[in-house]
Amino acid sequence: MKLEVKNVTKTYKEKTAVNNFSMVLQSGECVGLIGPNGAGKSTLIKVISDIINPTMGEILLNGKKISQMKKEIGYLPQYPNFYHWMTAQETLAFMGELSGLRKEELTKAIPEILSKVGLSGEENSKVGTFSGGMKQRLGIAQALLHKPSLIVMDEPVSALDPIGRREVLNLIEEIKRETTILLSTHILSDAEEICERFIIIKNGQKIEDTTISDLLNSNRENKMIFEVTSIDQEWMEVLKNLNYVKDVEAVGNKIKIEVEHIGLNKNMLIRSALEHRVDLVKFEITNDTLEEIFIKLVVEK
Repeated sequence: MKLEVKNVTKTYKEKTAVNNFSMVLQSGECVGLIGPNGAGKSTLIKVISDIINPTMGEILLNGKKISQMKKEIGYLPQYPNFYHWMTAQETLAFMGELSGLRKEELTKAIPEILSKVGLSGEENSKVGTFSGGMKQRLGIAQALLHKPSLIVMDEPVSALDPIGRREVLNLIEEIKRETTILLSTHILSDAEEICERFIIIKNGQKIEDTTISDLLNSNRENKMIFEVTSIDQEWMEVLKNLNYVKDVEAVGNKIKIEVEHIGLNKNMLIRSALEHRVDLVKFEITNDTLEEIFIKLVVEK
């Protein structure tokens, strides 16, 4: 399986939601489309799923236009919209027939997929009685029912409570072993947990396409954190005037110091703290977290 997004632009009147966006997804990957709210994630997901047409550009799956390959795609919207008066069995039968599956196929497939998503025993329960996590798992079931080669998920856990979120994340972790996944999210911890690759989108444009390790390594900084019993303002002024110190920030009882070269400067900092009788609790070398890098990329730039 190979998904190609080629120079896709989607405009609504005067607003450009997606701007000249390109990417390639290979079989077996689990890729997170990451960006803040309003970045264009949902629009791009709908274009890729052939729910809406791009203004320009094209989507290819295995070299063919996506409109000819819809049976190879499973789609999970952010808020799966089911008829509350239907049972889980009836819902999947209805969705399966819309996907072109025969009744004989569905008779075998529905119990299997309900078991896969952890809804065995709920076949005859009305969807209106389901929790948010159960509805999302039913949504994943309908997306997988026709055995697609690619499943596309739009913010699959953002509306769930912690228990439902954990249930769905565990399920995604399982199904990614056999299905290629593209999911959009603004929750970085979720993407970090289940995705091997990140594509970061801002204002409809791709700004990064990377793995988590490469992203962290490329944004590695020379920083130390000193935890002290109380902030010594005199030492703070000394730090600011050291020629190898690039930045100093105090938060609570912690002082974050960025230097020119951590290998060369860490001992000099420790020596300075001891000379000024700073009451140290502990110190550590640190790097920006994924969240801090993300904020730099999508907010500060």
